[in-house]
Amino acid sequence: MKGFIKKIKQINFGLMSPEDIREMSVVKIETPDTYDEDGYPIENGLMDPHLGVIDPSLKCRSCGYRGGECQGHFGSIELARPVIHVGFGDIIHKILRSTCNECGRVLLTDDEIFKYTEKIKDAQNHHENLTKILKEIYNEARRDVCPHCEAAQDDITIDKPVSIVQKMEGEDYKLTASEVRERLERISDEDAFVLGVNPEVARPEWLVLTVLPVPPVTVRPSITLDTGERSEDDLTHKLVDILRINQRLIENMEAGAPQLIVEDLWELLQYHVTTYFDNEASGVPPARHRSGRPLKTLAQRLKGKEGRFRSNLSGKRVNFSARTVISPDPNISINEVGVPEMIAKEVTVPAYVNDWNMDEMRTYIENGPNVHPGANYVIRTDGRKIRVYDETKDMILEKLEPGYIIERHLKDGDMVLFNRQPSLHRMSMMAHEVRVLPYKTFRLNLCVCPPYNADFDGDEMNMHVFQTDESRAEAKSLMRVQEHILSPRFGGPIIGAIHDHISGAYLLTKPGSEFSEEQALQIIRKSHLFNNENVDPKHLKRKHKNWTGKELFSLLLPDDLNLVYKAEICQKCDVCKEEACDIDAYVVIEDGELKHGVIDEKAYGSFSGRILDKIVKEYGPARAREFLDRSTDLAICGIMKTGITTSTNDEEIPEEAQERINEHLRESENKVDKLVEAYENDYLEALPGRSLEETLEMKIMQVLGEARDVSGQIAENYLTMEHNHSVVMARTGARASMLNLTQITSCVGQQSVRGGRIHRGYIDRTLPHFRKNELGAKAKGFVHSSYKKGLDPIEFFFHAMGGREGLVDTAIRTAQSGYMQRRLVNALQDLQVKPSGLVTDNQGMVIQLMFGEDGVDPAKSDFGKAADLNKIIDENRLGDANPNYDSSVEQEGK
Repeated sequence: MKGFIKKIKQINFGLMSPEDIREMSVVKIETPDTYDEDGYPIENGLMDPHLGVIDPSLKCRSCGYRGGECQGHFGSIELARPVIHVGFGDIIHKILRSTCNECGRVLLTDDEIFKYTEKIKDAQNHHENLTKILKEIYNEARRDVCPHCEAAQDDITIDKPVSIVQKMEGEDYKLTASEVRERLERISDEDAFVLGVNPEVARPEWLVLTVLPVPPVTVRPSITLDTGERSEDDLTHKLVDILRINQRLIENMEAGAPQLIVEDLWELLQYHVTTYFDNEASGVPPARHRSGRPLKTLAQRLKGKEGRFRSNLSGKRVNFSARTVISPDPNISINEVGVPEMIAKEVTVPAYVNDWNMDEMRTYIENGPNVHPGANYVIRTDGRKIRVYDETKDMILEKLEPGYIIERHLKDGDMVLFNRQPSLHRMSMMAHEVRVLPYKTFRLNLCVCPPYNADFDGDEMNMHVFQTDESRAEAKSLMRVQEHILSPRFGGPIIGAIHDHISGAYLLTKPGSEFSEEQALQIIRKSHLFNNENVDPKHLKRKHKNWTGKELFSLLLPDDLNLVYKAEICQKCDVCKEEACDIDAYVVIEDGELKHGVIDEKAYGSFSGRILDKIVKEYGPARAREFLDRSTDLAICGIMKTGITTSTNDEEIPEEAQERINEHLRESENKVDKLVEAYENDYLEALPGRSLEETLEMKIMQVLGEARDVSGQIAENYLTMEHNHSVVMARTGARASMLNLTQITSCVGQQSVRGGRIHRGYIDRTLPHFRKNELGAKAKGFVHSSYKKGLDPIEFFFHAMGGREGLVDTAIRTAQSGYMQRRLVNALQDLQVKPSGLVTDNQGMVIQLMFGEDGVDPAKSDFGKAADLNKIIDENRLGDANPNYDSSVEQEGK
């Protein structure tokens, strides 16, 4: 039989009529009780067996299926008096405001009704949004006199969420739900259509409830506590309240109780139905549990991050996963993750028994669940699952045969997924190989922190264990850490050396760094270079005994690697224009030997490593992983030999330098005073397009910014890399920056709030310590002191203001960017890139003729630029730009 391809034309969202609710209902609920003394569900109660059953021993009275198979059935409660549905309060108010109080017709002329009917039909045919048209109709239909019966119209307002109030003869009269329903019943189908209610699927009066659907027992199951008591679901609690009040209302009406009592009970019924639908409705106190906890009713079950959609459908908690705190381990590979033994014994991998692995499987079963590596469960060929205990081991071993599945412990070499929230890009979830280790934290190589944005101040991460061979194979080829060294955002390394690795590599390769043969061989042994298949033993045979750090680092490089680039330490001083480069600014690698230059962040750091980038692109990710693992080991061994330390002495500068800085800051503050004087005496010229105040602020900011920069330069001249490890870290890109050091040493500088100087505080001044309207540097947040010297109380206060803005801004920016990403992902999820580079949506509409407008895949680009072969050859060719290199030696560019 041929299949038919059908296309959905449209989806109509309608309302259920009271008749539909009664028809769907399998039982009329009248009793507010749930179970009798023997624990059986009460007939016509909220757990009536017709509504479905949970207990596998019971049968559903409606469908005959047992608990677990029965999906459940709806019941209904006949309400003693109508109540307004909280979700439709606004719509009811708009409809009543737009229709006549007397005849119920919409407050539009016949011509207008015809015009808007056509507009709505046209919009529906073209699948357009009706919101704009309906807004126009509701605005147009606000008239003082009905165009049909000429009756005067009273003003109708809504007191959120469901109180409809009509102004009658100057007094407010609250309409009852019955009166509201009567008015909505008067509206004709034609008028309802114009007001946005399609009479084919809904009628306006159905917005007021006369019968309430009761969800099946399967939607609100009861649980049995450890004490043996039954605990009911929040929805059941709420339905009990509704039934009790409904019952009391019926009894009072039948007994002819005073109108006031009936109205109070009716109001209470409205409250319970409102909080049953939404327990967070504005202006309504939430219904609470006995413990004081607000009940989670229908709306709360669906909406938000914890609701059904986002928590249970889009994402959910899963089996075979673990979560714990992470800690650093520089001794494992970037591809590995250290897993605590207690987790390895809990999460399992299914292993299929065959003739070749029978002995191994027997060992797992003999070890059992308590000895690692053991097994927790065995699944027989008939699908039965048996827990491995001391009592069951012998029976399982007797019957073990090919086809059985052993759920064994996690062991070294298994592939797992590792993830840190928030997962903002693909490198937030990568595949690692397991290394089972003692203690209770996941261990992570430090180089893999940047893509996860992880640190070790208490961060937790998630591990997911693959359950099929296909998923393992796919993860190993596509998701392993080494496959993600290059970021898809800019085509450069995102995984690379950080912090001590960079300081260590610099101290190892800086000029004058030499080691005796014994020290060198210790470093080689400790950094596992002997285990490196790419290290040729011939390199270790030498004529002279002493080793340089450059020679040690060269052991790691591929034999045919050729590269020239400018190091991180040279970025600021631009030494290449000088006659000689005394700080090894140019890195020259020829045939796998580091001839010149120092290794720093620019060499193999995350986000900028040129050597790492080249190895990944030319020798593949496996070779790059090997290089990164070994080079970071080498750097740490190197730093242990050379030593590194930092103290406040690193920020010491001579007295003369401090005097020069103070003198310059005084001059700058005098300049600011002169600018203020010029402004106050009206001879300051305004910049084009700026007011006089803006001009003054800009010029002051310029002077004070320059003051900090110059004082920083003065201090920087005295802060050299020799014997100053704080400067080594800043200049090599390991940590911090020269700006941080100069703020510690010389001057913190201007504090800013909202991009300008501090101007708010007291009336016409920032603090009571200043004159009104004072505009000087100190009065507006300039911090003259350095961190080392210490801030005075006023400077400290201004600094705290700037710092607070930074913290608040960070928190707000995180929330905003997270929400923006969520919206973008949802908006762009149906776009696809064709092999030709054409970008279309799921309808085939062309979004871009060429992906990204230039057709460049950022993941395969060269630091964001399209790879240009000729340019790469030119850059790698050794030219005259390097003063310390003999230009007669030339290499072939790759």
